[in-house]
Amino acid sequence: MKRYFTPLFLAAAAAIAATPAVAADAYPTARPVTLVVPFPPGGPTDALARRLAEKLREPLKQNVIVENRSGAGGNIGSEYVASAKPDGYTILFGTSGPLAINVSLYKKQNYNPET
Repeated sequence: MKRYFTPLFLAAAAAIAATPAVAADAYPTARPVTLVVPFPPGGPTDALARRLAEKLREPLKQNVIVENRSGAGGNIGSEYVASAKPDGYTILFGTSGPLAINVSLYKKQNYNPET
């Protein structure tokens, strides 16, 4: 499990560090960051997300909340994140299902995984 966690942590840290500074306040100060898992609690994706949330608390100096929004092969949680305010406080813990495979499985998706 350790060899899978390190690349995920580095990718998430790079994504957070690459976000441009838009407001005068440092990110994240206003409220906790929500890490949305598009699968039910207790599975391997949820376990990895919770581990990542623990590791992100210290460098962000902010709480990271894991929220499970399961259903439709990950589409419900992905749609939730896609429709959230684009302020960086709601992040998808994406997997290949909702980000790559579901495009060929579902006729209609309310989000574009490329954007």
